[in-house]
Amino acid sequence: MVFDISVAMTWILFLALFPISFVWLRRAWRIVVKRDFSEVAVKGGEAPPNPEKFAPYEMIINLLAGVILLAVIVAVVGGFWEYSVWSAVAGSTLWCKFIASFALSRHAHASWAKGNA
Repeated sequence: MVFDISVAMTWILFLALFPISFVWLRRAWRIVVKRDFSEVAVKGGEAPPNPEKFAPYEMIINLLAGVILLAVIVAVVGGFWEYSVWSAVAGSTLWCKFIASFALSRHAHASWAKGNA
């Protein structure tokens, strides 16, 4: 194996899966067990006025993404998936989680939701 930029990027992506999945699973744990809603739908460093309303959605997003990344780690270490498969699953999971959390935070802070409710 020749060490070049593609090998380095592969290792960076794989090693980044460990802390990312840990943080996302820890967030889900905090929401479910500790009832800590401080990181739910945060926009601009502020939680929404009623974070407990959006906590189940944030928990599902974090739990699902964390479990998928954990499965990717197990599949890579076990040699079940080749590079193109696990990198596609990991990359898609990262982007989908970021987009879903962004959409949830914007929905939780929407000005139209504050009107007549």
